[in-house]
Amino acid sequence: MSRTARDVVFVDGVRTPFGKSGKGLYAETRADDLIVRVIRELMRRNPGLPPERVDEVAIAATTQIGDQGLTLGRTAAILAGLPKSVPGYSIDRMCAGALTAATTAGAGISFGAYDVVIAGGVEHMGRHPMGEGVDPNPRIISEKLVDPSALVMGNTAENLHDRYPAITKERADAYAVRSQEKVAKAYADGKIQPDLVETLVRSAEKGFGLATQDEPPRPGTTMESLAGLKTPFRAHGNVTPGNAAGLNDGATGTLLMAEEVAEELGLDAKMRLVDFSFTGVEPEVMGVGPVPATEKLLARQGITIDDIGLIEINEAFAVQVLAFLEHFGIADDDARVNPWGGAIAVGHPLASSGGRLMMQLARQFAERPDVRYGITTMCVGLGMGGTILWENTNYEGGK
Repeated sequence: MSRTARDVVFVDGVRTPFGKSGKGLYAETRADDLIVRVIRELMRRNPGLPPERVDEVAIAATTQIGDQGLTLGRTAAILAGLPKSVPGYSIDRMCAGALTAATTAGAGISFGAYDVVIAGGVEHMGRHPMGEGVDPNPRIISEKLVDPSALVMGNTAENLHDRYPAITKERADAYAVRSQEKVAKAYADGKIQPDLVETLVRSAEKGFGLATQDEPPRPGTTMESLAGLKTPFRAHGNVTPGNAAGLNDGATGTLLMAEEVAEELGLDAKMRLVDFSFTGVEPEVMGVGPVPATEKLLARQGITIDDIGLIEINEAFAVQVLAFLEHFGIADDDARVNPWGGAIAVGHPLASSGGRLMMQLARQFAERPDVRYGITTMCVGLGMGGTILWENTNYEGGK
């Protein structure tokens, strides 16, 4: 008997355009149909991959109910037309669902249990608001295990402003404006479109149509337009709909495999999974989670934040990103951070967002052979953070 440790590579990623929850693009579209569209497109884009070579389908959803339930990874694999021999399962780590799908299934590749996996996430917040159907144990509050604010993500962001008083509302608004500007420029430069798959949408009133681009971005956002927005989580607070991600719908999928399998199949390995770290923090300030998760990972690898050439951090709230940057001594407008903008502009369909971070980092690596390492990192509800360290397979700089 033997055990195997193999290098794991990211081969491809694809996502639906993200929609606004409520009356947005996907108001009358099922969540499982969104992830099925993504899986089918991953297979279509990689004809060198025989469907029977897929060993696992790991799909995340935060609210695992209705059309996001029923062991979604397995049902989506069947609906997507993969062979019945391909198993699947569901994952829930709230916002870091797709990141966890990648690390969990990727660890299986490294261990030798899998050769090829599809890892992704879907969230239809219009059909299934975060927390739908849950029943928190009364002890959580009565025994003061957490502060009541820990159960409302916007309140945790206000708490983070309290912890970092130097992060003012104006500073958060300025970050949000830059995110909108960067997404608008990335669209104008054709950077985002290659990751998108046209997705059929249905409206009883309007008939059928195609979703071809993200719905949430607000190009032209200014400091003046953000200044007057209400602060719904606290009177005279700092968190507004303008400096936070909205409620969104969408799906993402990534194709991971052992590096030698990618070579065997003639597929392009875009980046290599080096290490990952998840950690817990006080639920009342869940937004600080990426800080210890990244510190833990850097310490284990014996490197510093200065060795990281690209940072894709999810923008659940501007204050959460700024807390990460302030901790590591990174400027608010550092070019390494979210060069194509982030979730404040493009949207954050919870469990699916990690997939977007991964595919954008992979495309940035292709343009930056001078950069060796990058990270994808997120804060996670109920007080967690997750970070994955990736190595650029296009790196041309030596050891």
